[in-house]
Amino acid sequence: MDENKNQANEYSPLVLAYIGDAVFELYVRKMLVKSSSMPVDKLHKTATSYVKASAQSSSFKKIEDKLTEQEILIYKRGRNAKSTVPKNADMTDYRIATGLEALIGYIYLTNQKQRLDEIMSMILSG
Repeated sequence: MDENKNQANEYSPLVLAYIGDAVFELYVRKMLVKSSSMPVDKLHKTATSYVKASAQSSSFKKIEDKLTEQEILIYKRGRNAKSTVPKNADMTDYRIATGLEALIGYIYLTNQKQRLDEIMSMILSG
């Protein structure tokens, strides 16, 4: 894991968020497919409600007090990264969502599967 950790630390926070966005969406899609038999268009609309910035910002608040010091530092790197906020997103929500995605990306890239499962379980449970 140390080699993966060193490599993950070399990526910019926005690259971590890019990976984290895909991982987050994959967990959401997997949860939706397992929990119901919706048509694909409904699956897509429902998944979107989980992955939009405002929803991810709320998700972060669910896990914030359960993160380690290092995880908080990674989150903050992502949150504070300079990026363009989409017109349809609130700036604060977008920054928090970017931080969450960076954290998810980092945990994924460092092969911490159990920790990733724990965090995503906390986020996706009621």
